[in-house]
Amino acid sequence: MSTRLEERLERILRVIENLAREAAMGVPIIVEGVKDLKALNRLNVKGDILLAKASGKTFLGLLGEIEERGKPEVILLLDFDRRGREWTKLLVENLERNKIKPNITYWRELRSLAGREVKDIEGLSKCVETLKRKVNRD
Repeated sequence: MSTRLEERLERILRVIENLAREAAMGVPIIVEGVKDLKALNRLNVKGDILLAKASGKTFLGLLGEIEERGKPEVILLLDFDRRGREWTKLLVENLERNKIKPNITYWRELRSLAGREVKDIEGLSKCVETLKRKVNRD
């Protein structure tokens, strides 16, 4: 049991480490809100993090903000719920149309590894803390 938990924790931490590395190299990350941003900071992911749904920002406003960055790639890390999946799909379509590469690799990996109990990026740091406690208990 604990071996599976350890493996899961290691895989999540590896994905987060790779995400942090890309963020440090200047690749922008899109999250939904302030709590998601704080969760990434707790996981040592820092960099150019844009909030998709903060302070009444429209979808077109977000696209404009991404385009202003002038980066060829952006990492999408929206929530794992239905609305987050819809926004991710819309962003992928619109970013590709604007010749910006939407990276959803981290989103897919974390969604798969975190499991059903994690619905958002905010819950990811709590999931990591819980897994660490369980692994250290065994």
